[in-house]
Amino acid sequence: MTSNPPNLRPDQAPRARISDAIRAGQPTLGMVSLGCPKALVDSERILTRLRAEGYAISPDYAGADAVIVNTCGFLDSAKAESLDAIGEALAENGRVIVTGCLGAEPDYITGAHPKVLAVTGPHQYEQVLDAVHAAVPPDPDPFVDLLPATGVSLTPRHYSYLKISEGCNHKCKFCIIPDMRGKLVSRPAHAVIREAEKLVEAGVKELLVISQDTSAYGVDIKHAQDRDHRAHITDLARDLGHLGAWVRLHYVYPYPHVRDLIPLMADGLVLPYLDIPFQHAHPDVLRRMARPAAAAKTVDEIAAWRQICPEITLRSTFIVGYPGETEQEFQTLLDWLDDAQLDRVGCFQYENVAGARSNTLPDHVPDEVKQDRWDRFMQKAQAISAAKLEAKIGRRIQVIVDEVDGEAATCRTKSDAPEIDGNLFIDEGFDTLKPGDLVMVEVDEASDYDLWGRRIEG
Repeated sequence: MTSNPPNLRPDQAPRARISDAIRAGQPTLGMVSLGCPKALVDSERILTRLRAEGYAISPDYAGADAVIVNTCGFLDSAKAESLDAIGEALAENGRVIVTGCLGAEPDYITGAHPKVLAVTGPHQYEQVLDAVHAAVPPDPDPFVDLLPATGVSLTPRHYSYLKISEGCNHKCKFCIIPDMRGKLVSRPAHAVIREAEKLVEAGVKELLVISQDTSAYGVDIKHAQDRDHRAHITDLARDLGHLGAWVRLHYVYPYPHVRDLIPLMADGLVLPYLDIPFQHAHPDVLRRMARPAAAAKTVDEIAAWRQICPEITLRSTFIVGYPGETEQEFQTLLDWLDDAQLDRVGCFQYENVAGARSNTLPDHVPDEVKQDRWDRFMQKAQAISAAKLEAKIGRRIQVIVDEVDGEAATCRTKSDAPEIDGNLFIDEGFDTLKPGDLVMVEVDEASDYDLWGRRIEG
């Protein structure tokens, strides 16, 4: 039983969970999935295709005929982590296929690890399959290799990520994701709804809607309507809300039409939770980032959201130490955080990323200053979180159970996304609970990031 750390990296995916029975002689692959939840969905799609062709999925290196490493290229530190993972897979298994965002730079990978079998870029599913076929030929048995209706999942059975689009039309100077994953490409709304229906039918209790820019969903296809479903985030959220599962929205840019989502939250169709990448608050820093510079208006917008839906939880991530950031600009960010009173906050120190336009900006901030600002930012965010959670003591709320062990049931409230937010622990009378259960609790204790509560029967 652990409490939520305050320094989670915003590009970090939940850990993959693999469990698959392997028949004698079945070709077997391992998967290492790095990066954000969007990359985790890519890993699931790759494994689903491979499972359909008769491959088994190994949870360890030793049991695999080859290993696929799905890489991250978001930050230089993430690239280094990807290279380390590739090196570990080579050392432990020897036969490695690389895919994902860092795969857009094949020379960078092969320069460090020339023995990899193949390198493919992000969401290049066919190329990954071709590389696997060449390394480990398939040997399907149609009588026993049955694919579950929901495909292969790397998350617990009671929640699932639902990717609604790929790519991004923004041109933020610190980010190279659009260069790697391309411009916005939205999935047809009916396809998203059908996938969600299948997941709910299979027992999924929570759908986590993800993309690079969820608010822009459908813009590229002119919000096309097909089979009674319109490709617009408001319509999609409403349709998903009628499926009976929790619906959580991630990576929502604060466009004006986002306010149309708030009544859906007030009505209980969608969880009262918005994950919004604000990144900073000072208008000059936002301009240097090539992001919309309307932080003051955003505070007013947040107040309007809370007036419509007082229970709304707001999560965001920020960058400190961006090139040119002055002490006064950083203080503006701290003051803005006081005004906005966000519920869940992540922060990372600026890093140069190969190919990013921010690398050439003047006045880069020294590492020691970035560390100091990160410490001060997280201290303020921690105090806000602690006060908000303390105010929940005595309240009765619904939670979803994620894990049960000998010490407690680890749960989440509607305010907590898996792996990145806090937990609520039930440490008495939890013996009969199991993952996916929805139960009522009364909160009786709070820390900086987590809650404890007792189960309420009935």
